[in-house]
Amino acid sequence: MGIRLYDGRAEELLQAMWLIRAYEERAVALQAEQGVPGTCTAVGQEAAAVGVVSALGADDLILTNHRSAGHLLARGADPGRMLAEVMGRRDGYCKGKSGSLHISAKELGVVLTSTIVGGELALATGVALSQQMLGRRGVVACFFGDGAACEGRFHESLNLAAVWRLPVLYVCENNQWQAFVHRRETMLADNIAARAVGYGMDTAVVDGNDPEAVRAAALEAVETIRATGRPYFLEARTYRLRGHFEPDDQAYVDQDELAAWRARDPLALLEARLLAAGRIDADALQALRAEAYRRIDAGWRFAVDSPYPAAAELITDVYA
Repeated sequence: MGIRLYDGRAEELLQAMWLIRAYEERAVALQAEQGVPGTCTAVGQEAAAVGVVSALGADDLILTNHRSAGHLLARGADPGRMLAEVMGRRDGYCKGKSGSLHISAKELGVVLTSTIVGGELALATGVALSQQMLGRRGVVACFFGDGAACEGRFHESLNLAAVWRLPVLYVCENNQWQAFVHRRETMLADNIAARAVGYGMDTAVVDGNDPEAVRAAALEAVETIRATGRPYFLEARTYRLRGHFEPDDQAYVDQDELAAWRARDPLALLEARLLAAGRIDADALQALRAEAYRRIDAGWRFAVDSPYPAAAELITDVYA
């Protein structure tokens, strides 16, 4: 299989995916060593994050969910500030008060990380309404999973966005798991995008483990939103390779299914494609991986050196 959709920048996608993988491996280690609470990874879903975010412009906004690290890093978040936030340190994006589950970064256009399943759907619709009323051109990208698509607010949000013609890119990262429940136990249809068709939306379903395919689909979606002002639904079919949260032994997972998806690890797939195309060699790949881990090591040292917030700041910037 040759390089086909994102020619010239596939290496950047791979680099971004390795940074996300290295970050989440460090987050898992921190949880194991220090009991950092609320560690939810999206290992195996990196292609969806980098593919969509790479298609967004500087004025576009993002709302995401409890598996947000990939979206933030793909948007250009500093790993050191993210780790500082996770470790409750003052130099984190939210001054150490959000932990890993609520990181927001206004300077990156990341409006919100919601831990309420489906909460980001209604909020993204509201942010898009604000964009429309203020006359701003930015698209609002909303990341959620197949579990959120089973919430009532999924339908309420999509319906309102369609009726009000709001500039929202709904991105369903269909990772097959809703906490500890497999998607097949909660829905009959294979594709969630079919629900959005019922609200009159343009939709696309894409291989969520292929970053080039995701980027191409996201570019088309964003272009359509900008041209029509109407919402768009993009479903990326992928798989969560680790458990719901850390630690999780995944004893409830069909091991054959897990092994099949491990064989479709998005990082390995893109590496193989680049090698087959002669675009990169084994040494260059190793250097790329090493650079990702070097950046995370540097970020971890930054976070460790960052102090805790002062006790006097306990309720500063806290709204609930």
